[in-house]
Amino acid sequence: MNNDVARDIAFAGRGESAKWHPPQELSIFFVLIGIALICEVLGWIFVGQSFLANSQRLTITILQVSVVGIIAIGVTQVIITGGIDLSSGSVVAMTAMISAGFAQTSDWARALYPALTDMPAIVPIGIGILLGLVAGLINGAFIAYVRIPPFIATLGMMVSARGISKWYTKGQPISGLSEQFTFIGSGAWPVIVFLLIAVIFHVVLRYTRYGKFTYAIGANSQAARVSGINIEGHLIKVYAIAGMLAGLAGVVTAARAQTAQSGMGMNYELDAIAATVIGGTSLAGGTGRITGTVIGVVILGVMSSGFTFLRIDAYYQEIVKGVIIVAAVTADVYRNRKRRKA
Repeated sequence: MNNDVARDIAFAGRGESAKWHPPQELSIFFVLIGIALICEVLGWIFVGQSFLANSQRLTITILQVSVVGIIAIGVTQVIITGGIDLSSGSVVAMTAMISAGFAQTSDWARALYPALTDMPAIVPIGIGILLGLVAGLINGAFIAYVRIPPFIATLGMMVSARGISKWYTKGQPISGLSEQFTFIGSGAWPVIVFLLIAVIFHVVLRYTRYGKFTYAIGANSQAARVSGINIEGHLIKVYAIAGMLAGLAGVVTAARAQTAQSGMGMNYELDAIAATVIGGTSLAGGTGRITGTVIGVVILGVMSSGFTFLRIDAYYQEIVKGVIIVAAVTADVYRNRKRRKA
């Protein structure tokens, strides 16, 4: 069971005299506020403008991280089980390319499938999600039944999916997408999709048997097996969901850009893992919440937007992002040590 949930249950049983522990998400939220305030102060000092008062900048920030957020929801579940998924960025590119091939209009001269143009948007969207699901099932099968370590299995999928995205049109972009298809990437829809997915899986992880099994496997896989959990079957479900969400992210990416390219989704898997870890999910497994991941995604977005606002070179942005990821992992290691000593 999730350590946080177990702690809450124990607190409820002890009554009002028990010491209250603030949720971990609260401290992560304070980090978000702190980063935003630092950008605000530095903005007035070095740029002469307000960072937070520009609503358009903040809107663009949320839009930019929404696709990574969709991926991070699936990655969170994988990491809670004690696994890892390095393939999601490449799956984004693959699903973006293939789904876009079925979303072209008949008036586009270089349609990839001339006989399959002007199709209802549900067809290319469904194809993209289905392809992501298949990629996730393959990852899960290799991990659960062939016993390949998650790092190696998903690394192989990362290379293969990226190769498929390049091979599909020999590296050529796909354009001429229908308005029905691109609608899902227009306006605030990427954010709406991200938040809807976050709410769904927050409820699923916290209140369903699927969530209990996910936490149990990550906390102690042997104990989970003894208690009757079908670990192999559940791991396949978790990786399938992660792949499906990566496929949805690919569809949203192509729709938002109104084109598909084989280079899409580059390093998205690293950003998703970073957001998950920053959000408090333990790489050791067994601990983590979707709410923390959502805050972690926003932190990455605010950092990226703040660096751009302060005109900090992109190379320095990557360095700082790396330092923050290492700091988050280091904090996670110390938290795990404290739990073991307790």
